Amino acid sequence: MTGPIVVGVDGSPTAQRAAQKARDLALRLGVPLHVVSAHTDATIEHVNSGSDQWVVSGADNALYIAEQVVKGLRTPGLKIQAGAAHGKPSEALIDYAEKTDAEMIVVGNQRLRGAKRVLGSVANSVSHNAGCDVYIANTNAE
Repeated sequence: MTGPIVVGVDGSPTAQRAAQKARDLALRLGVPLHVVSAHTDATIEHVNSGSDQWVVSGADNALYIAEQVVKGLRTPGLKIQAGAAHGKPSEALIDYAEKTDAEMIVVGNQRLRGAKRVLGSVANSVSHNAGCDVYIANTNAE
């Protein structure tokens, strides 16, 4: 395996647990890890503070979430980077994985139980549509 592992995060504790498992896999396999947050908001907001003005977008917010997770995952010997991808979470992860030639996508199993399993979830959609391996991490609280 030479391509990166991609893990999707959204700032939730369960996504954090999936990211930790992805980090452990990347370390064991000696491959890079890409921590990715999806966004669907294409709007841009202008924020003023005195004479300064900032432009903030959904992509900026998604990247910020991924960067915060990356800070907590940094480990010697691991090449890790944050990314943001536009689209619904499952589609965004699959597209990002294809663009980076990822060998694996890691997602959590949080919504794979009960009635929601029938209605669909990110893990279900990714596992059925990804062009690479998919690892569904057990993210249930211990």
